[in-house]
Amino acid sequence: MAQIEYKDLLDAGVHFGHLTRKWDPRMAPYIFMEKNGIHIIDLNKTLAALDEACNSIKGIVRSGRKVMFVATKKQAQEIVSEEARRLKMPYVTDRWQGGMLTNFATIRKSLKKMQTLDKMLKDEETIKSIAKRERLTRTRDKEKLERVLGGIADLTRLPAALFVVDVKREHIAVAEAHRLGIPVFAMCDTNSNPEDVDFAIPANDDAYKSISLITLAIGKAIEEGLMERKQDKDDQRVQEEEDAKRAEDLAQAKAEGASAEQPEAEAAPAAVAEDETEA
Repeated sequence: MAQIEYKDLLDAGVHFGHLTRKWDPRMAPYIFMEKNGIHIIDLNKTLAALDEACNSIKGIVRSGRKVMFVATKKQAQEIVSEEARRLKMPYVTDRWQGGMLTNFATIRKSLKKMQTLDKMLKDEETIKSIAKRERLTRTRDKEKLERVLGGIADLTRLPAALFVVDVKREHIAVAEAHRLGIPVFAMCDTNSNPEDVDFAIPANDDAYKSISLITLAIGKAIEEGLMERKQDKDDQRVQEEEDAKRAEDLAQAKAEGASAEQPEAEAAPAAVAEDETEA
């Protein structure tokens, strides 16, 4: 994991919570103090929670599964989508479409429709054969689907985990993940319920710098998981090649041993015949 220190969290404003009157009492274990009517998050708890989350998410990615990024608030959209694209992970940054997890079969139909429209609009002959109004309608349909589903276009099965920036805002996504037993990693501000997620990272989920720091830390953990998976595959391939070479050498040695024994077996009758002639 990227080595994040206490000072990094402090500089990014990760410790700033919401107004005390807007807090969720279930966040009490993660609150350090109250200052000027604002709750201050205990950054030692944040570091510990972030470390645990990164280790767990790295293990998920190392096993070859996907992590979906979910962040529809304006200040989080850019950094989350960029990091998800860099890691080739699915993401949702426009809006969460109800049933995106629990009704995945229907979502896949929408993805197929988007791909069909894309293919159709790229075909010059098809474009020439349809009316301008119809072409405009299909272009709009494609753009709408891409805006909502573009981040999960390559998703062929349900993700193994979710990384969520704002638990309260993305409550539908969190609820769907719980229903399917998908673990949720999330930034939890002082107005959130940490019990709604499996791995709560107490942090300011409104400031761009705070969101960026935590998202990049999670991204680094995913990147390390991908690298370890690649290394595991390389090691496995080398081992398979060594096993195949060893089996080939063993078979060759057996064949050479058999051919060496065969002339001795043929020479034995000749020797017996020679003894009988002398007799």
